[in-house]
Amino acid sequence: MIVTLRPTLFRKVAVIGVGLIGGSLAKAIKKNKIAKEVVGVSQGQATLNTAITDGVIDQGYHDVAKAVANADLVILAAPVGIIENMLGSIGPHLRRGCIVTDVGSSKQVVVHAAQKFLPSNVFFVGSHPLAGSEKAGVKNASAELFQGAACIMTPTDTTNRMARDRVKTMWAKVGANVKFMSPEEHDKALGYVSHLPHMVAYALMQSVPNEFLPFAAQGLKDTTRIAASSPQMWNDIAVSNKKVVIKAIDDVVKNLSVIRRTISTNDQKTLLNVLKDAKSKRDSLS
Repeated sequence: MIVTLRPTLFRKVAVIGVGLIGGSLAKAIKKNKIAKEVVGVSQGQATLNTAITDGVIDQGYHDVAKAVANADLVILAAPVGIIENMLGSIGPHLRRGCIVTDVGSSKQVVVHAAQKFLPSNVFFVGSHPLAGSEKAGVKNASAELFQGAACIMTPTDTTNRMARDRVKTMWAKVGANVKFMSPEEHDKALGYVSHLPHMVAYALMQSVPNEFLPFAAQGLKDTTRIAASSPQMWNDIAVSNKKVVIKAIDDVVKNLSVIRRTISTNDQKTLLNVLKDAKSKRDSLS
């Protein structure tokens, strides 16, 4: 009996940034046999050693040019600011027809950088998996991280259809539910549902006096869990989507002002209505 082997979607995948997201994606690609070879890039040798030992990648590199050589898919899994710079440096080292995608939380700046720096014979399509954790590092990588998670892809009118479809297939194979949005729509939506909550969590922790922290119960810990995330990463995200983030912060300040006024004037009827409306909105979250 002749056994026909199922062709892999990609021959060689290079993941630049083998942290939680990049490491989890590399692990999922290997587990689901999406590529014949998966290589990773990190400046830390300990990270590469862990990634190889744990079966996250097949080979590790410090040199980005060597890692992306002959890759047919390159995944940029670094902070947004680094992704922008990376797009300006990897172009000359990419083979003709190579597909480049990313996992950045802001899309307009990344898409614009790709359009500006990548060669015309290389195809870019933006991605943002809505999965993660306040934990970081390849040691926390999981092949199941994307199971059931949404992944927003942000193709434009000029995005190559073949590249879009192959990246979509990759995300589907690792368990993600793919949705399409324009880069502008993505940044506006994520500015409110992701970037804003992180800024509020950081601000809330800054507002609590240090001497009261020993008395913090689960409420404060639950509300500020995401403030344990990487400050550098969220610095980059906030700056890259500054217009939306500033507008969202202004909206929070306005709503806090309403709550402050109702408490100050003992307007319990209005305060209760505000709290009820907020609870109803929270209850509607799936």
